[in-house]
Amino acid sequence: MGDYSWGQRIDTVDFDELSLLYRIAPLGNKPPGELATVFGNSMFLCFVRDGETLVGAGRVLADGVDCAYIADVAVHPDHQGRGLGSGIIRRLVDLARGHKKIILYAKPGAEAFYGELGFLRMNTAMAIWNDPDRAVGSGLLSREPR
Repeated sequence: MGDYSWGQRIDTVDFDELSLLYRIAPLGNKPPGELATVFGNSMFLCFVRDGETLVGAGRVLADGVDCAYIADVAVHPDHQGRGLGSGIIRRLVDLARGHKKIILYAKPGAEAFYGELGFLRMNTAMAIWNDPDRAVGSGLLSREPR
């Protein structure tokens, strides 16, 4: 995967740079302060750099035994298609091994990508969103019963 460097240390991260990565990826507006909180509260982290530039990131919120949730996986568009996204997922899955379940949710259309990495579709997952209309509109949630 080229000359990328991989890390797990939060103290090496500039959260303004991380926030920019999410906007460029594009995965939405994630303010630096909020990213500092969610990454700081996550058990496992993964950061990818091309030289000094942050080009990939992801995290796992986990309880240490039962459930691990992979979140906020992003790769800069200029570096997509080089295996960084799957590399981040594989590293996070390896770090979370030992949990009874590893969960993630993906943008609609990304199911095949995650399926190739060993993830199966959940039949019983449910969610409460702070803006359910927006989540339904984007395809993340459905009001239809299965």
